[in-house]
Formats: sequence, C-alpha cells, structure tokens
Amino acid sequence: MLPNTLFMGQQLFFLPVCESTNSEAQQLLIKNKATEGCVVLTDEQTRGRGQRGNSWEAAPGKNITLSVILSPVFLAVRHQFHLNMAVSLAVLDLLREQGLAQAQVKWPNDLYFEDKKLGGILIENTVNSQSIQHSIVGIGLNINQLHFGISTATSVAAVVGTQLDVKRLVARLLELLEKRYLELRSGKVDKLKYEYLQALYRYQEQHAFEVDGKQVAGRIAGVDEDGRLAVEIDGELRYFAFKEIAYVI
Repeated sequence: MLPNTLFMGQQLFFLPVCESTNSEAQQLLIKNKATEGCVVLTDEQTRGRGQRGNSWEAAPGKNITLSVILSPVFLAVRHQFHLNMAVSLAVLDLLREQGLAQAQVKWPNDLYFEDKKLGGILIENTVNSQSIQHSIVGIGLNINQLHFGISTATSVAAVVGTQLDVKRLVARLLELLEKRYLELRSGKVDKLKYEYLQALYRYQEQHAFEVDGKQVAGRIAGVDEDGRLAVEIDGELRYFAFKEIAYVI
C-alpha cells in the first residue's frame, strides 16, 4: 500500500528478512541508489540496532520495522535533535490515531505507553562542517506482538485489544512523517519543540534518576538546542547527554 505523499515512501525497498534496515539504507546511499524519502522495510530484522549499540528485537511480521533516508541539508549540525523531535511526533501522531492518547516520547528516542516501551527511533546522520547531508531514520514500533521477553514492553494491539493492518499503518506513518518533516523544513521549530515537550515522558514531574552511579531526585525541565536533557536537581539546572543520566522506575 503506497502512502499518499509527495516523496516519503514513493521509493520503497521491501526485504522479507535483513540484518538491519539502517545498514541496508546506508548501502543504498553509498551506491547512490536512493532519493529523498526512500524507505527500506522488512518483516524480520535479525540484528536491529538501538541507540549506542543497544539491540532491538521484534517478532517477524507483526510490527513496523523500517528506515527512511532524508536529506535535511537545511539543518545545522548542532540542531540534529530537531529531526529527532519531528520524527518522534510523527510516530506519536500515528499512535494517537490508533487510540493511544496517552502515548509519550521518552528522551531521547523511545515511545512509551504507561511506563512500557512501544518502540524506538534510531537516527544516524552524515554531516559536514556546516550541515547534515543525509539522515537514516530507523523506526521500530510494536504493533501486533503480544508476548515479549521483558515485562516493560507492550504493543498497540496489547493496548487496544485487537490486531491491526501493519501495511496500512506503515503507509499512514509515512504520511505523518512527511507532514512533520515538512513542518521542520519550513522552520516551525518552536511549534515542534512545544509539542515535543508536552509529550515528553515525566516532563515537569519529580522523579528519581541515576547520575554518576548515585540516585538523585530531579525534575525534567526541557531539552536544549543540542538535544541534552535539562533536569533540575537540588535547585540547579543541569544538562545531560545520552547515557549520562538514567531513569529510575
């Protein structure tokens, strides 16, 4: 099912099985075979990657596993996180259309529903000194899978109580992703950041975090231009890059 888009998903490569859709997309870029909006889609990913080498596992044929190639040359290198915000909001748009009104984005790149993980995003950028040349946006989203190896994972079907048409949802996700990407390209960063913060897991709430091996109480105050998480701890606003702070559930 092709999406109703200008460019997102109009070029699509379907692989029944592959190691990683991001790796396959990278090869298409190297071979100069991809136009902007090119999608690599698979039913089964055998070596899916999460942030910083974390693994991503999903049951074959039951979930969304894809990568999109973009050329956000309009984004300065230090504003890479703006793309993360746009992509996160597109996935949230899809989840909310399916009835998951309380879905949230857990900084920096996970989708959550009631303290359980629905999916994740992995964006790999190729940059020069000035701007981003190419971005490979990997999205994994649990749709129809009902059994997981960990208790902290869930799926859309588990929440809504019915199985869904994965192909239709892929097409709709690409439509929503194009909409958010075009908002970013037209400079609506303030709008995107406002919506991102409103959807941010534990935003403005007091919770326990782990910093430098110690448990501390903190309140998420936002995200800065570099994508660092701003947390107020003992009256001081501190900024953390990925892996510098951990949520304590």
